[in-house]
This record gives sequence, C-alpha cells and structure tokens, in this order.
Amino acid sequence: YVCSTWGNNHFKTFDGDIYQFPGICEYNFVSDCREAYREFSIHIQRALNSNGHPEIQYILMKIKDIMVYLKPNLVVVDGRIVKTPYYSSGVLIESGEIYTKIYAKLGMVLMWNQQDALMVELDNKFNNHTCGLCGDYNGIPIYNEFIDGDVSYNSITYGNLQKISKPNTKCEDPDETQALPSCNKHRDECQRLLTSSTFADCRLRLNLEMYIQACMQDMCACNGTEDSFCLCSTISEYSRQCSHAGGRPGEWRTQNFC
Repeated sequence: YVCSTWGNNHFKTFDGDIYQFPGICEYNFVSDCREAYREFSIHIQRALNSNGHPEIQYILMKIKDIMVYLKPNLVVVDGRIVKTPYYSSGVLIESGEIYTKIYAKLGMVLMWNQQDALMVELDNKFNNHTCGLCGDYNGIPIYNEFIDGDVSYNSITYGNLQKISKPNTKCEDPDETQALPSCNKHRDECQRLLTSSTFADCRLRLNLEMYIQACMQDMCACNGTEDSFCLCSTISEYSRQCSHAGGRPGEWRTQNFC
C-alpha cells in the first residue's frame, strides 16, 4: 500500500483518504508507532518556492539506526554526504536526475521527485502500526484518522497534530478555522484529462474519483490562471500512481501541455 503527498498540499493516506494540509513546519509523514521498538520514521518539511508553489524542502528519515537526510540533489547519511547508489545495512539509496529512491529491507520503498511529490510504500506487516500524516494503515478509509473517540478533526487540526516540535524553529500552524473550501467547478475538465485514452490502462487500477476531486481543488485554487503547476501536479501524480500499480500510462505531456 502507498501513501503519497503531491502538488498543492494534497495527501493520500495508506487507507485511501485524500485531504489537503498546507503546513510549512516539520511533520511526521509516517512512522512506525509501536511502543516497544520503532523500526522507522519519516519527517518532511515543505516551503513555498519562488513561484509561490509548495515544494518539499527536505526529508528526514530514520531506518533502524541509520539517519538519512534528503534535499534536492543531496543525500546525507549519518551526517556524511554520500554518492549514490549507496548501500548500507539493508538500505539502498538511488538518485537519478528526477527521482531519489530508497529501498529498505524492513519493507519500505520511498520515492521523491525532488520537488513536490513523495510516495512511500509499506509492507502490510505495518498494518495498524503507523502514525503521522499517512494515517494508521488499518484498512478503514472513512477518515477514521480524523476521529478520536467522539471528537472529529478537520484535516488542518489533524495535520497540526503531526508537527515535530523543535525548540528553535519558528513556523506558524495553519489556521484550523480556515479549512479549505470545497470546490465543485471544473469537474468535466478534470474528468476529461484523467480519462483520456492516454490513461486507459489506469482506470481499473486507481480510484479515479479521488484524483478528479484533487484536480478540481487545484483548478479552483488557481482561479483560471494558466499555471502548469495547477494543472499538471495532480495529473502527474495520477500517472505515477498508475505506473506504480503496474499500469502503463501513455505519454501525456505535450509541448503545449505541462
């Protein structure tokens, strides 16, 4: 199962919920949260780039006793800059022009496009043992991440709960009362893009509706500006997830599109 985050602060949990959370602090993306021995943790921090779009600034990952720090074009292991491919005690790190990939023998694959999109695949031995923005991986999709006893959270409250407190960092929590307005426009356009013949091999592999919803949110947030980030980030996520699920998306980028 896969948890991912991409584009305009979208998150998809292991259990399949999609939500948006615009925080720019350091957060627990996914960690093994068992009491006794925690096998791994992954933290991320986003920031707005010069175009005002959210990007992942760094990823901090602990796998058993190894600390890995990733930034675009930089891999640091236990405080040392390393060249890739790098292999050490059950962890393989590869880095190409676009993607950084980490394979961990304990049952995890991480893939980052060095910009906005991060995807983590976890072995199902971690079912019901994870916490963080990716949720608890218990197989129940109905937002049970956002329900604690009788209390239900919105996605911003939930995201803020995942913040990693660091003594000297100043960063503002997003305002919980400003939950993102839902958007009902642009459905036809999004549906047309995601059901084009290019993605014929994807339809049965992924939950199309979720990506249509994310695409609609993006289009609304862009207010009609012809901004490739708005349009392309969810479509590229759909394409990535399709390949990951064994599908073969066609070449969807053209000279005039994305």
